[in-house]
Amino acid sequence: MFYETLKLAVQAIRRNALRSFLTLLGIVIGVSAVIAMVTIGNGTTAKVAAEMAKLGSNVLFVRPGQFGPGRSSATAKPFNTRDIAELRSQLNGVRAVAPMAQQSVTVVYGSESRNVGTIGTDGSYVVTQDWGLTAGRNFLDGEVRSGRAVCIIGETVHEKLFGSTQAIGKRLRVNNVSCEVIGLLEEKGESGFGTDRDDVVLIPLRTYHRRIAGNTDINTINVSALDGVDTSKVQADIERLLRERRGITEGEEDDFRVADMKQIAETQTATTSILTMLLGAVAGVSLLVGGIGIMNIMLVSVTERTREIGIRLAIGAQESQVLMQFLVEAVVLSLFGGAVGVILGLGLAAAASTGMSIPFVLDPSIVLISFGFSGLIGVVFGYFPARRAAQLNPIEALRHE
Repeated sequence: MFYETLKLAVQAIRRNALRSFLTLLGIVIGVSAVIAMVTIGNGTTAKVAAEMAKLGSNVLFVRPGQFGPGRSSATAKPFNTRDIAELRSQLNGVRAVAPMAQQSVTVVYGSESRNVGTIGTDGSYVVTQDWGLTAGRNFLDGEVRSGRAVCIIGETVHEKLFGSTQAIGKRLRVNNVSCEVIGLLEEKGESGFGTDRDDVVLIPLRTYHRRIAGNTDINTINVSALDGVDTSKVQADIERLLRERRGITEGEEDDFRVADMKQIAETQTATTSILTMLLGAVAGVSLLVGGIGIMNIMLVSVTERTREIGIRLAIGAQESQVLMQFLVEAVVLSLFGGAVGVILGLGLAAAASTGMSIPFVLDPSIVLISFGFSGLIGVVFGYFPARRAAQLNPIEALRHE
């Protein structure tokens, strides 16, 4: 019985192929839009999480000044080496504390030169950043204390200045300082802000202060907490210690800020997830529009086939059989449109992932939900036209021209 009903539904759809195609186009667009938008959003979320992970795990960034209306970081005094020593001696549950002083300088090797971000720091920097070395070694404590002219370079600097030549042991000029290359950082790629993290030169902090900056300022302090340690507690300890050192009394606002990378990553991920759901919801509206299109076309079909319905009712067909026939037509249309939409949506998501350089993160549940929702739309929006056909008066239907 159901097979015959399905066969009649397919025949009716094929008789009006163009109209059927235009009807299911709304479902195709809706399903493909939902799948493509959600998949692209998931890929974006995954990329944001990966980029945040590149900045280090369980890392807190301490910077002078505050952001916001009426606030300025220009008047806040920078940190110094005594602040670093105090944090290292007083903080518990911390893996490393690394100072950072940085500016962009000209780096020269042979006939090649380029403008590179140079960071004055010590051996703790690569620890806080989870940044390994592919060749050479890290700074020695003696080199940092004495201010020896040595440096560690990123992969981009190595490629642009040295090419295929081995850089370890060579000397390059950072501004007017000739320093020996002792290490090569592993490749990190672009950050989430579009900057090349490998276009960098690290030199000992004292060397940077004496021979490049001409001062003893430290712009940023990186603090890496041990695995399993609550970073919010470490953050509170840092704020307490720095308030004491900077003479900030109770009730006064901090003239520094502490950013927890874990919280930043969670906020970024939550934001992209919300945007993904919003995009999916907006795309889902087109599914409803497609359902309305199916209802309209089925109503037209009922009107065109009124005489056929009257004949079937007159020779003994039951109302439930007529209802089932038109309902099956609507469901077949919507399910076929859903299947095509799934294929098209996955194809669009794959193409967008390649073009936008984001991972292809497929969520099987959204595919099943979209396809199932297309079938539900066929039932809901196909029921009213089917019910109208089943309730036709056979005599009035036979008189219909």
